[in-house]
Amino acid sequence: MSSSPVMRRLQRLSAAQALVLYYGVAIFVGAGLLTLPVAGHGGGLSFLDALFTATSAQCVTGLVVVDTGTRLTVFGQLVVLTLIQIGGLGIMTFSVYLFFHLGVGVGAKGRWIINETLSHTPVKSLPDLIRRIFLLTAAAELVGAVLLAVAFVPRLGVVKGLYFALFHSISAFCNAGFGLYSDSFVGFQGNWLVNLTIMGLITAGGLGFLVIMEVLIRWRHRRDPRPRRLSLHANIVLTTSAILLVAGTLAIWLLERGGSLAEMSGGRALLVSLFQSVTTRTAGFNTMDLDLLRTPTIMAMVFLMFIGASPGSTGGGVKTTSLALFYGIMVSRLKGNRHTNLFRRTLPDETVTKALALVMLAVILIGIALFGLLLVQVPERAHEGSRVLLGHAFEAVSAFATVGLSLGVTGALTVAGKWIIIVLMFIGRVGLLTVAFAIAGRTRRYPTHYAEESIMIG
Repeated sequence: MSSSPVMRRLQRLSAAQALVLYYGVAIFVGAGLLTLPVAGHGGGLSFLDALFTATSAQCVTGLVVVDTGTRLTVFGQLVVLTLIQIGGLGIMTFSVYLFFHLGVGVGAKGRWIINETLSHTPVKSLPDLIRRIFLLTAAAELVGAVLLAVAFVPRLGVVKGLYFALFHSISAFCNAGFGLYSDSFVGFQGNWLVNLTIMGLITAGGLGFLVIMEVLIRWRHRRDPRPRRLSLHANIVLTTSAILLVAGTLAIWLLERGGSLAEMSGGRALLVSLFQSVTTRTAGFNTMDLDLLRTPTIMAMVFLMFIGASPGSTGGGVKTTSLALFYGIMVSRLKGNRHTNLFRRTLPDETVTKALALVMLAVILIGIALFGLLLVQVPERAHEGSRVLLGHAFEAVSAFATVGLSLGVTGALTVAGKWIIIVLMFIGRVGLLTVAFAIAGRTRRYPTHYAEESIMIG
């Protein structure tokens, strides 16, 4: 029995093209559901607003053009929450899990997508990997919901409090930044339980599933005479994440202690700085008014957003490993070493090239998007303010890195501006290199190599 033309065409798609298609289909299905009258108070969303919201949820970004807590009904909020969960884990994670559950094998294409989405090395047992990911995600989100319920239930009642706790726990672990409070967590600025729980969920989701598994296995075997050594990937992720966390906290605290943090006690100011340092790296929640921040603080946050979380995680950005790789390249070249070394290991040239290409493509894409935003959002010089460029640059980086923080630009987006942000969020979540491979099609089996000739640099 011959398959249909559509199925044959789908089977001919490259792995990268299939991944783009899967994400795109989920977004359009979610957008369709959000346009239904039952999805919003006063009727469903317009198609463009629904598409923007669905893209932001599926790409775990958190930028919103309508207030999730007041404009959407419970049905609409559950659509958003489902998209967040699917986007956080990755559509193919769900698909492969169902394939294995039904006893259907996964081909090379499905295996490539899972490896590219979740792992830095080939996976020996995909069923075991997917099962562990589901268990880890469910455990983290359940623990987070229980802790948040302690703070929310006394305020909102049992049913609403538990619902709010579960929603924000899933949103935080998936680094989505969607919230049911209009002011995010500003109302919980001094609540240590809420702040530490949200930060813990964001950090766990942003480290990557395999890194967390490695740490848990290492902890389980900590009493062994010869404990397991963490992989190079885990060492880089944990070290770089810790450095960025401390550096970000200190930068925000030092720059704002005489400004937006001046009226706060020392403990609260430190907690706010720590929370903002954590959430800026792709989560999108906030406990302070970003419009009150100084320009140097905004620039520091732009850098943190651009770096983002770690590979194989629920977060976006160019990833912590790219930053570490750039450091390794710089140190190695300054020492006259043509190889890139980190933690007494030499990284393959292919990995170095991939990181350089990723960062350069990200800079070019954000630059083009920023130009487009300024063109459609600020058509006349008379409307330009002192922080217009910075605000739109912040918005572009936030969308690409799937962060969700904004300096008020999202609510003022024009139709063209919304489309630019939608494209940025989609590419940021699916992956720049994945989209590039999907557009380019299949790679050459025997790449062309011409005679070498040098040029002047610098």
